Amino acid sequence: MMRSLVIGTAALCLACVASGCSRSPRVTFYTLEPGAGVEAPVSQRGVEAVAVGPAVAVGPVTLPEVVDRPQLVVRVAANRVEILESHRWAEPLKSEIPRLIAQELGRLLGSDRVSSYRQHAGTGADYRVLLDIVALESEPGQAVTVEAAWTIRRSAGVTRTTGHSLVREKVAGAGYDALVAACSRALAGVSADLARAIRAEDAAGH
Repeated sequence: MMRSLVIGTAALCLACVASGCSRSPRVTFYTLEPGAGVEAPVSQRGVEAVAVGPAVAVGPVTLPEVVDRPQLVVRVAANRVEILESHRWAEPLKSEIPRLIAQELGRLLGSDRVSSYRQHAGTGADYRVLLDIVALESEPGQAVTVEAAWTIRRSAGVTRTTGHSLVREKVAGAGYDALVAACSRALAGVSADLARAIRAEDAAGH
């Protein structure tokens, strides 16, 4: 009788453990979306082959430690954030942000020679973009704010341009998909500032 009771108890414990595992929260992974916010110049629309433009290397990018993690971090109060264990970035933001910026710059500048720091060491690039993300604030159902300080270095010579971008994008809908989309649009706004600075630098250099 005692042996049967022990076996039954063990089986019940195993069943509870298995049931608990099956109810573990499902993790959702997110990526930033290029082309989410800023249209390419009219002269580039409908062009199948991208024109050869300035060579640009984007990165490295620095981030505040609070958001430099796999989980999405959202602002829930003036002095409180929440780290979402079941909502995560598919890859580190230090990799994804420079790649997104590079894709946006390639589209805006009409150049097929724009790459992120991890894709290209910058050898032979006309410009190197250094980006310091000062703040990346995400408020569910409200807005995403990106504040960035940046430097554009010309490879040939010591010429450099510095600037500051502050972009706030409203979240168009409920849920974290809409929040991530707003983050993509905000970073696209930073890319637009960089593209204008690179065009001005390129025109001055010629």
